[in-house]
Amino acid sequence: MRLAQISGAVLESPSRLTAAVLQAADMLGLYQAELARILHLQCADIGRMGAVRGQLVPGTQGWRQALAFVRLYRALHELMQGDGAAMCHWLRVDNRALGGTPLLLMVDEDRIGEVLRHLQTHPRT
Repeated sequence: MRLAQISGAVLESPSRLTAAVLQAADMLGLYQAELARILHLQCADIGRMGAVRGQLVPGTQGWRQALAFVRLYRALHELMQGDGAAMCHWLRVDNRALGGTPLLLMVDEDRIGEVLRHLQTHPRT
């Protein structure tokens, strides 16, 4: 599955959204603990998802966070023209417009929505 080309239908499937989230996290070099914090889940939940013993549940906060995370990945992929190293770098350096490091804002301050909106409206900063 190519994350940059995920359709809306894919994002409605628990198994496909789960796979997309795990793939995006892997491609961005996130630790399971970081992904768990972003999705408002436990590390054990991420482990079960990775072992195909669990998946995201539609309508939950984790589901909504996962949708935002995949959208963020897609926006970042487009901005960086698929350059994985540049994508990882953008997440991990201070961003003046956001007032912090995007990854830390998402993990520590639950600001994934703000980071996503920034990418969608101010892609060059």
